Amino acid sequence: MASPNRRRLLRPLLYVASATALASGILYVSYRPRRIPGSEVSGAAPPRNSAGRFIPPRFPLVKSREEQISALKRSCADNSKPEDAFSWFTLFGKTRGGGRGVEEEEEEVYDLLVIGAGATGAGIALDAATRGLKVAVVERDDFSSGTSSKSTKLVHGGVRYLEKAVWELDYNQYKLVREALRERKYFLHTAPHLSMWMPIMLPIDRWWKAPYYWAGTKFYDLLAGSENIESSYFLTKSKALDAFPMLNKSDLVGALVYYGELLLSKCRDEADFQSSDGAHNDSRMNVSLAMTAALYGATVVNHIEVTGLEKDEAGKLIGARVKDLIPGKNGKSTNEFCIRAKGIINATGPFTDSIRKMDDATVKEIVAPSSGVHVVLPGYYSPARMGLIDPFTSDGRVIFFLPWQGNTIAGTTDAPTSITPNPIAGEEEIDWILSEIRTYLSPDINVRRGDVLAAWSGIRPLVRDPKAKNTESLVRNHLVDLSPSGLLTCAGGKWTTYRQMAEETVDEAISTFHLTPIPLPDAPSISGTSTSALTLDGTCRTHETPLIGAAGFSQTLFINLIQHFGVETDVARHLSESYGDRAWAVCALTAPTSLRFPVRGIRLSPLYPFVDGEVRYAVRHEYAQTAIDVLARRTRLAFLNAQAALEALPAVIDIMAEELRWGAARRKREWFDALEYLESMGLPRSKLGATRRDVESGRAGRYRGGEYKLYSRHDGPEDKLDVGGEGK
Repeated sequence: MASPNRRRLLRPLLYVASATALASGILYVSYRPRRIPGSEVSGAAPPRNSAGRFIPPRFPLVKSREEQISALKRSCADNSKPEDAFSWFTLFGKTRGGGRGVEEEEEEVYDLLVIGAGATGAGIALDAATRGLKVAVVERDDFSSGTSSKSTKLVHGGVRYLEKAVWELDYNQYKLVREALRERKYFLHTAPHLSMWMPIMLPIDRWWKAPYYWAGTKFYDLLAGSENIESSYFLTKSKALDAFPMLNKSDLVGALVYYGELLLSKCRDEADFQSSDGAHNDSRMNVSLAMTAALYGATVVNHIEVTGLEKDEAGKLIGARVKDLIPGKNGKSTNEFCIRAKGIINATGPFTDSIRKMDDATVKEIVAPSSGVHVVLPGYYSPARMGLIDPFTSDGRVIFFLPWQGNTIAGTTDAPTSITPNPIAGEEEIDWILSEIRTYLSPDINVRRGDVLAAWSGIRPLVRDPKAKNTESLVRNHLVDLSPSGLLTCAGGKWTTYRQMAEETVDEAISTFHLTPIPLPDAPSISGTSTSALTLDGTCRTHETPLIGAAGFSQTLFINLIQHFGVETDVARHLSESYGDRAWAVCALTAPTSLRFPVRGIRLSPLYPFVDGEVRYAVRHEYAQTAIDVLARRTRLAFLNAQAALEALPAVIDIMAEELRWGAARRKREWFDALEYLESMGLPRSKLGATRRDVESGRAGRYRGGEYKLYSRHDGPEDKLDVGGEGK
C-alpha cells in the first residue's frame, strides 16, 4: 500500500501529465500537417525533351456536337425514315416486356435520358457513365445557364445547420452537417483547380457573443476533423481591422474566423488580386462535369429542347421528342427527332414542373421558386483572401460578402418569384443589399449604386414533396420522385450536394428501370500524359473521379505556362485555375501579340485576364454555340462586369464567327441576343440599343443625365494639376 506522502507526490504529477497530454493533443489537432489538394507535385506533369523544354500534353478529345447529335438519332430507328413515313405509334407502340423486332435490334437505345444539364443533370450523367451505363443528357439552353451559374460561389460546410442541430436536438440537421463536410472534401479532391478554402469572418459587436460563437465554431472544427484545413480562431478588434480594414469600427469588439466554406473561385495574394487574376466559379465546374461525362462515353448535347415525352401502350415512358435549336439561329429549318431510352430523368431545376406536365398535364406543381439576388462590386470593397458573413441583417436574412475573381460579390436575397429564363435583379433588392453593406463597412466608404458592376437574380427551386401529407411544406434538402409513368424527377438541393443527389438518383434509376451497371476496366485517361489509375467497378465512384483538368494541375502550373508560351502572369494563373491541365490547350489556341512580352494571349477586356484562346477552346472542346455561352459560362465576364462584357462582345462574335462560319445574319442575331441577356446581368436599359460602332468608338461606355449618378463609377472630377505651381 502506497504511503500518503507518495500519493500526495504522484497526484500532482498525474494532473500535470494529463494536462500536458490534453494540451499536446489539442496542439496536434490544430497544427497537424494537412494535405491540401493541388499543393503537391502534379501526378501527370508534362514531359520535357532533351533540351529541357516542355512537351505540351496531347489530351483525349470528346466527340463533336454533330457526332453527339448523330448518336442521339441512332437511338431511334424511325429517325432514318422520311418525314412522311415517321410514325410515333409504330416506334412507341411496343411494351417494355415485348419482343424486339428488327428495327429495335438496330436501335442503340439509351439506358437513361437525362433532361437538363445543370449541376444535377451533368452530375447524374457523369455518375451513370462511370457505372458503365449508356446515358444521354440534353439541355435546352447551355450547361449551367440557369440556377447553377448564379450561386453565391460557396460550397457550404454546414455551419448554419449545426446551430439548429444543437438547439433543436435535431438529428436530421446533424446529418446535413456531416453530409456537407463529406461533399466539401470531394469537391477539393475531384477538382482542386476549381475550388479553394475561404476563411469567413464573423464580426462580433457584444462581448457575450464571443464565447457563444467560439464554442460553436470549435464544435464544428471537432466534427470536421481532418477534413478541415485550419481551425477557427478569435481576432481582437485591432487584428480584425487589420485583416478586414473596411469594417465599421463602432461597436466592434472582435471577430471569429472559421473555415466552413469552399469558394468556387480562386484568389491569391494582394498583388495578384489587384490584377484580377483567378477567374473560375460554378459554371466552369458545371461545364467540366458535362465534358468529363462526355469523355467517359455519355452523349452530351446543349441547345436541344425536349418538345414532348412518349409512352408505350402500357402508359410507360420510353422516349422523348427533341429539337436542335441551333439551325434555327442560322435561319435554317430543323425537324424534331426522337430519342429512345429505358428511363427518363427530369433534372431541370426551376423548370421541373414543365417536364412533369409533359408527362401528366394534371399533376400538381412542386416547385416553389425563390429569387436570390447578388451584386458584384469592385475588389477594393473586401480583402483579397477573406470573406464576411452577416447572420443578422435588418430582416433576419444572412448575407455573404466575398472576394471573387478580383471583384467582390455580395448577396443574397430570398423572396418568392415567378419562373423566367433570365430573371432581372430588381432595384429594390439591389438597394437592400447595398444598404446592408453600409451598416458593416466603415462610414468613410461611400457605397454607391454606381459601384455595382453586375447584378443578377438566380432562381432557387425549393420543392414540395407530392407524396407528403402536407403537400405545401417544403422538403429540407432535395427529393427524388417517381411518377406512375416512370418519369424520375430529382429536384431541390444545392451545389454542395449535387454529387450525392446524382448518386441517389442513379441508384433509384438502376432499381426502377432494371439497369445493369458494367465495370469499365479500360477507363479513359483524362490527363493526356498518364494512364488512368481509377477503378470503375460499376458502383458509384464520382467521389474519386477527377474532372477534366484535375489530373495535371498543381499550384505551380502557371509558371510552366509563362515559360513555355510567354503569357502574362495573371493570365497564366487564371488559365491554370480555370482549366487545370487543359490550360496547355487553351494557351496553344491564343494568338500572337506582336509584342516582346506577352508573346501570346490577346485580352478580351483590358480589365480582366480572359484571352482569345478561351473562345476558340470553348467552341472546339466545350460545345459553346453562342456569344453568351462564352461571356457568361465559359468565362465569367458577364457576371463580373456587364459593361466590360458589352465591350468584349465584338471580339467574341468575330472569333466565334470564324470558328463556326457564321454569316452576317447570325452575327446580327448574336449581337441582339447578347444585349438582351446582359440586361439580366445589370446592363442599363439605355444600352440595349447599342450598336457595334457605339461600342468600338467608346460611346457605349458614356452615361448622361440621371444615368451618370446611377451607373458611373466616379464623380467626374474637374480638378486639374497645376503644373506651373503657385505664384509663378
